[in-house]
Amino acid sequence: MLTVALALLAVSAQFSQSRAGELQVIVRDAADLPVRCRVTLVSEANDVSLRLDTGADGRSVAKRLPFGRYRILVAQPGFASFDAAVDIDSVVPRDYRITLTAAPVQADVTVHAEDTLLDPHLTSAANRIGAETLQQRITTLPGRSLADVVNTEPGWLLEANGILHPRGSEYQVQYVVDGMPVTDNRSASFAPEIDADDVHTMNVLTGGYPAEYGRKLGGVIEVVTAANPREGLHGSAVGSVGSFSTLSSSAALQYGWRRTLVGISGNVAHTDRYLDPPVEENFTNSGTLSNAAVQFERELSATDRLGVLIRHGQLRFLVPDEQVQQQAGQRQDRNGHDTTSQFSYQRVLSSSIVADARAMVRAVGAGLSSNAASTPIAAFQDRGFDETYVRATVAGHSGPHEWKAGLDANFGSIREAFSYAVTDPAQFDPSTAPAFAFSVRGIDREQAAFVQDQLRLGAWTINAGVRWDHYALVVADRAVSPRVGVAWAWAPADLVLRASYDRAFQTPAVENLLLASSPLLDTVDDTVVRLPVRPSLGHFLEAGLSKRLFSAARLDVTQYARRMRNYADDDVLLNTGVSFPIAFERAEIHGTEVKLEVPRWGRWAGALGYSYMRGTGFLPLTGGLFLGDEAASALTSTGAFPVSQDQRHTVRGRLAYHATERAWTAIAVSYNSGLPVEFVGDPAQALAQYGPRIVDRVDFAGGRVRSSASIDAAFSIVVLKSDRHQVRLQANAVNLTDRLNVINFAGLFSGTAVAAPRSVALRAALEF
Repeated sequence: MLTVALALLAVSAQFSQSRAGELQVIVRDAADLPVRCRVTLVSEANDVSLRLDTGADGRSVAKRLPFGRYRILVAQPGFASFDAAVDIDSVVPRDYRITLTAAPVQADVTVHAEDTLLDPHLTSAANRIGAETLQQRITTLPGRSLADVVNTEPGWLLEANGILHPRGSEYQVQYVVDGMPVTDNRSASFAPEIDADDVHTMNVLTGGYPAEYGRKLGGVIEVVTAANPREGLHGSAVGSVGSFSTLSSSAALQYGWRRTLVGISGNVAHTDRYLDPPVEENFTNSGTLSNAAVQFERELSATDRLGVLIRHGQLRFLVPDEQVQQQAGQRQDRNGHDTTSQFSYQRVLSSSIVADARAMVRAVGAGLSSNAASTPIAAFQDRGFDETYVRATVAGHSGPHEWKAGLDANFGSIREAFSYAVTDPAQFDPSTAPAFAFSVRGIDREQAAFVQDQLRLGAWTINAGVRWDHYALVVADRAVSPRVGVAWAWAPADLVLRASYDRAFQTPAVENLLLASSPLLDTVDDTVVRLPVRPSLGHFLEAGLSKRLFSAARLDVTQYARRMRNYADDDVLLNTGVSFPIAFERAEIHGTEVKLEVPRWGRWAGALGYSYMRGTGFLPLTGGLFLGDEAASALTSTGAFPVSQDQRHTVRGRLAYHATERAWTAIAVSYNSGLPVEFVGDPAQALAQYGPRIVDRVDFAGGRVRSSASIDAAFSIVVLKSDRHQVRLQANAVNLTDRLNVINFAGLFSGTAVAAPRSVALRAALEF
């Protein structure tokens, strides 16, 4: 099949987001001669501020531009300034011609971007994160830099170890990396992350999904790592040092010719606080991770483009111990790796139609080993997932229609080897098997087809599409999923009203799925009949508005409801960090999200977001690895309960002050009202395992972890700047008050995790 995929690539596309276009700017003077100059593109709604330099032919190309309205500015000595608006609303590349007229005096020009603050065509909530926001992020620990940025947006909850939960969903996050879907778990404890320093733009979706997206739809994070091509040699280098002996460095080089671009990047990091530990003492918690990537893009002709992107990452870390485990001398080592090759080819078939073919080949693996002193079990794991993904699409623009249709297929091979031996029988029910070993392989086959259209009729925008999915791994299933979104823009009031509906067919988490669904687990406890984990079926509804305020701020309000059958969650095996997919009979989740954003008001900028969510799950469940009497209670019980991500109130805020063009300072605040607690054990045992300060942070009567809060700060200054070079220093501080924040506590479906205490980091970045 790989041979077929590579043959298809004889005609393929450059890496981009799903809804992104390309603008070729052509600058001429009054005599129709090319002009070398600087072109600036700004979109407040898309968080984009892009500077392009035209070549000797007066041309420059901006690629991977998210759909929306942009301000385009040219300010060149000897010419009158040019300032206009341009809409990017099609994947078909667009030419934009600018004729500069002579001016005897060069005037100062200011780009007024308020006309780009409100996107009248968005039919659902979306949060776009640009390069500047990524550079100014406040983070101190490696392994979760992207997750930390996403967690600042309403509707997202960052649970232990950098695991993202959008609108109450567990393990239903999809990353679309340079146009390719990645649906396995990308949190710090599962896979090496894509470092935020390698990312140029992100688009974060929690509803109104285009029909081309499937399999994981709790939330979609579109990530673009491929830089906008520039001629000549360009690059960057970043180094950081911080608390817990944290060291990290990254570098990127790019060389561009007129039709060719070659890039290479890499990063490495080490820290003595990699995961969120179960106790304050932060026992055995070191981690090392690294990534490397190579990018190649080539314009074969005016209509044909080829792209290749190869990435490899790996990580090694220790699982942090509880008090009792540390005293016993436990050591648990975990590792992971991910090697990905992406190929794309794009062909412009006409002035209104583009064809695209893509393929991705991945090899993902993870392992766990335990020493003889591990307690209460010694666990071992070696699992892997090999995947070949192919997709072909055709997209076009016709009058008010922007349409797209396509097919994709996923061919995967899974291997799972897992074993444990009980080392402290007193901690388990007598019926628990003292040892267990499991080794199996499975074949994953998934296919999908979709068609979608965006229709713009005056103040109205309608997104409509339908998707067909077929899934065959442990079980076989198929579904037809309609999607529709509507937006109405009331221009005099600077107001957009919107609503959307998504039918979601979501496949189970692939990590340890074969074991969690296997009847062989009946040998661990024979009191129940094991059922396989099935795909989740859901109905997602949302409605909201976006309003521009005082030409400087945007208010977004969203109300949503989700109803799901076979609601996906996970079961964490004691303190190993290994989790197994489960599915509850059904779940109902609803909430409200509010965000007020001021991209820039004089020297100030900021954002404030609030989320309210209530989630209820219904037993019984299937899947998981439960030991002893846990199996009977978890797999046979009925009734309703708050889902493990049922945090009622979440607040995120940030305020930045730009003292000069070179220096800024920012403060960020966060508040979490607390997650549910499922602890049913002995309080004395909890004290021995976690210590009194941790236990005091739990409201056992109310059944929740007590509220947590953090105040973070950053300061940045550009110490050197020229036309070709820039050196920037940034200091970050997290949890300035050194508050003890407990994330999770000793539940059946989640372990115990403590957030980081006061931490600092210093970053230095060179760009050239």
